[in-house]
Amino acid sequence: MLLDVIAYLVPPAPHGLAGFSLTILRIFTGIVFIRHGWPKLRHLQTWAQGLQTPAWLCFLSAFSMWAGGIVLIPGLLTPLAAFAIAFSMAYAMVLEMIKGFPFIAPDPYLIPAGDYDGPNGKGEPPSWEKASMYVVMCLILMGCGGGLFSLDISFVAPFLSAYFG
Repeated sequence: MLLDVIAYLVPPAPHGLAGFSLTILRIFTGIVFIRHGWPKLRHLQTWAQGLQTPAWLCFLSAFSMWAGGIVLIPGLLTPLAAFAIAFSMAYAMVLEMIKGFPFIAPDPYLIPAGDYDGPNGKGEPPSWEKASMYVVMCLILMGCGGGLFSLDISFVAPFLSAYFG
């Protein structure tokens, strides 16, 4: 049982290009979510009012994005960090689906002039495509780990194996 928990927390990293690719995915995802989470933390009340969601729930979501992004970059407990982010993005997907947004919005360049003006002016039409892509990215990191160059592989796995394995 304990070995199953250890294997989940630190999945063995594939070698070669696959391991390197996971490293790139992990670092990229970390950077993206630091950038997504920090503005939401700084403007929490505005974001909560815009979503019509309790501020404490928005705080949990924004904090999971920001903190999850920070620990993803070095690859510390990658599956847990990815799970926190995936949960938040799955919630975003549900909110967007409830609002009736399409999975993939029409390409903004194909929309006739004046047909789409968002709340902040012209922009990309809403969809739940981006949130679903983030969920998929996090599911990959949850299942495969953070790749070859991560604190999980370098320190966490040997520590857990030495004390619990």
